[in-house]
Amino acid sequence: MARRALPITAATLTATAALLLSACGGGGDKSPDDTKAADAGSSPSASTSATTPSVAKRPDITIPSSFQLAFEDWTSSDPRRQAVLDDAKEEVRAGYAAIIANDPDSESVAFYDTEGVRGQTKEWIKSYTDKNLTVIGKLPSFNPRVVLAENGQGAALTYCTDESDAKTRNRKTGKVEGNPAGTNPYVVYAVSLTKNEQGVWQNSSVRSERGKCSR
Repeated sequence: MARRALPITAATLTATAALLLSACGGGGDKSPDDTKAADAGSSPSASTSATTPSVAKRPDITIPSSFQLAFEDWTSSDPRRQAVLDDAKEEVRAGYAAIIANDPDSESVAFYDTEGVRGQTKEWIKSYTDKNLTVIGKLPSFNPRVVLAENGQGAALTYCTDESDAKTRNRKTGKVEGNPAGTNPYVVYAVSLTKNEQGVWQNSSVRSERGKCSR
C-alpha cells in the first residue's frame, strides 16, 4: 500500500529535518516568532510571489466511499502553508483515484506532479493496475508538517499514514488482502514540492519509509 518503494535516506532525512526544524503539529505551523523571522529574511518579490493567488483550475477528483482517505489536521493558520497542504492532499487523492479507475495515465496525477516525478507515480499506480488490483478500506494521513523555502517557490512536507485498515481487492476474483502479518502499518513520507507558473504546488520528489511514525 505504501506509495513509492523508495526509502528515505539519511541524507534526505537530514535535509528535511533542517527544513522542518521549527515546524510542529497543526499542519506544520511555525511559532509566531519563527514565522516573523522567516518572513523577514524573504525579499519583497519572494513574499509577493508566495501570496499570489493561484489561477489554475484544479481537476475534479472523485473517490468512491469504498476507499476513505482521511486527512487529519491538514490545516494551517498560514494561507501559504495551507496552499501547500491543499495541493499535496489532492496529489495523494489523484493517485489513489487513478488506481481505482484503472488509469495509470491519469491527467489529474500529471496536473499535480512535476515531469520528473510523474513516471515514478505512474509506476506506483501500475504496481496495482497491472495486477488487476484496486484499493478499499481506510487510509488516514496525519501529522503533516510544512516548511516553505525563503523564495516562496519551494516547500518541504512530511506526514504519516496508517495502513491498518487499507486493503487491496482483485478486480477479477474479488480477493481482499491487507499487508502481510507482522508488517508495521505506519509509513512516513517526505515530499518536496515546487510551485509552478500557474500557482499549483506540484510534487517534485517523494520518499517513504515504513515504521518511522506512530499514533
